[in-house]
Amino acid sequence: MESLDMSVLVIVPTYNERTNITQIVGAVRALDYDILVVDDASPDGTGDIAEELAVHDPGVHVLHRTTKEGLGPAYAHGFTHGLDLGAEILCEMDADFSHDPSDLPRLIAAVQEGADLAIGSRYVSGGGTEGWPLHRKALSLWGNRYASTVLGMDVKDATAGFRAFRDTTLRKIDPSTCEASGYGFQVEMAWRTESAGLTIVEVPITFRERVRGESKMDSRIAFEAMWLVTKWGSRRVTGRSG
Repeated sequence: MESLDMSVLVIVPTYNERTNITQIVGAVRALDYDILVVDDASPDGTGDIAEELAVHDPGVHVLHRTTKEGLGPAYAHGFTHGLDLGAEILCEMDADFSHDPSDLPRLIAAVQEGADLAIGSRYVSGGGTEGWPLHRKALSLWGNRYASTVLGMDVKDATAGFRAFRDTTLRKIDPSTCEASGYGFQVEMAWRTESAGLTIVEVPITFRERVRGESKMDSRIAFEAMWLVTKWGSRRVTGRSG
């Protein structure tokens, strides 16, 4: 078992989350974890609110990006910054409480106990979703099964965005070179981790639909993910690298 005093940083990408940012920062800090808000120049002032919170709390860090480039580049930038801060466990979490902050200790414990990546999974025993219509759940399940089949992954919830990475995992798989900008980034990161021979543990969580603010999901993001998975799968079958 690893040391239980590994330093933790929770990375939360934001774009127009002013209705959630104060509460999510407070919830993470109440667990005594540091938090890094990665804001993509939100026009609603999310970054300014986060900056004000950071003034009063040294455990709050803010990274301002100049353009909205998507989830993947935001996390990649956040991971680089987090590693520079010396974090040993780096977590991904949404800003809108779709991911319950109270589940963070279980993800972190999985890494402390030896996992290279812990995924908060909707599709293992004990996991689930709340507030989703049937068609959305069916699409999500199909997308995950497609990704796992095409890429040969033993991961039930490869699109999940609630995660804890060991610092050595991130250094090995290098998120800055990922191709995907949307939630395909999550598939790509899981695939790279498994392909590197590292250990992935799926921890059951319940994903809840956001209450405040607007979802960033759209058909373009879904198309990008499916197109990239198909391309990566073709490379895998043919043995091509490009």
